[in-house]
Amino acid sequence: MRVALIQMNASGDRRSNLANAGRMVREAADRGARLVALPEFFGVYGPPDVMRQAREPLDGPTVSWARELAAELGIDLISGSFVERRPDGQGLYNTSVHVDPRGDLRAVYRKIHLFDATIPGAETRESALFDHGDQAVVTTAQDGTTVGLSVCYDIRFPELYRALAGHARILVKVAAFPESTTRDHWPTLLRARAIENQAFMLGCSQVGAHDWGRSSGGRSMICDPWGLVLAQANDTVGLVVADLDFDHQDWARQALPNLASRRPFAAPVD
Repeated sequence: MRVALIQMNASGDRRSNLANAGRMVREAADRGARLVALPEFFGVYGPPDVMRQAREPLDGPTVSWARELAAELGIDLISGSFVERRPDGQGLYNTSVHVDPRGDLRAVYRKIHLFDATIPGAETRESALFDHGDQAVVTTAQDGTTVGLSVCYDIRFPELYRALAGHARILVKVAAFPESTTRDHWPTLLRARAIENQAFMLGCSQVGAHDWGRSSGGRSMICDPWGLVLAQANDTVGLVVADLDFDHQDWARQALPNLASRRPFAAPVD
């Protein structure tokens, strides 16, 4: 399967962001990609007041745009994430969706781990804006390939990926990863999740200085189940493409049967 990651520098202008995203997704499809991922908050990205104003229902403009584009191009589209207004109207989720080549909404993942941190240049209390999701999600591409969904800060919680890996060949993480931690943490975390779960790991991030003072680290990356980097984006807006060899994955899982060799612990450590 050929996959592509779209690396963007999104602003608070939804119309401009969607136009830029659409152009790059079309380029990826022209290059033969059948599964394409967009980054976290690709449609609107800004400070908390902008994000609150950008809230929309699951059938709002962002998902509608994704459904039309996926159907037009005949691709599986992991549509980054957006600010979803909860169906009960009582809060917000950071939500990622999978749209299939017919334009059908195949899966919805609401970010479980919310980023509350005081990293210099990325001070954030995401839980003040969003509610936690509570469900791990595995979806299936048109060709039958299984895909586990995750968003940004989730990457620091290996138990989520271990739960997904038992059911998924590909693990996708969409992000607006802070520039201050990208250089030291991003490649190590992505390769670790790939190696320990013997899965293809796709990390799709925003890049560069945003118009409200935050900077994202970019370096969107595709890793194979052996931990090798198949493709990595430059520190600019653009896309990367790679071919995934599932026979190689089968070999890796047989040669080093990590998943099959796991042993349950009798009790947690106090």
